[in-house]
Amino acid sequence: MAEPRPVRKPDEIRQSIERNRRELVGSVELLRGKVREATDWRTHLKRNRTKAIVGAAVTGFVIAGGIAGVGSLLFGRRGD
Repeated sequence: MAEPRPVRKPDEIRQSIERNRRELVGSVELLRGKVREATDWRTHLKRNRTKAIVGAAVTGFVIAGGIAGVGSLLFGRRGD
């Protein structure tokens, strides 16, 4: 059988609740800071500016090539 829990005094319970509340507040503040950092797209863009520019250029090239390819399929080549 399980041993009975020791009876805690009201002051001990209040102290425990207050300690848990302080720990929870600290944890929430830490989490809030991490979420703010993770969702800050401007900072991510500054850190990865070259990669973002290259990615945008490649994406534009692919989209433009796709549009040109579809246009040539639909309308045929001009000047032939």
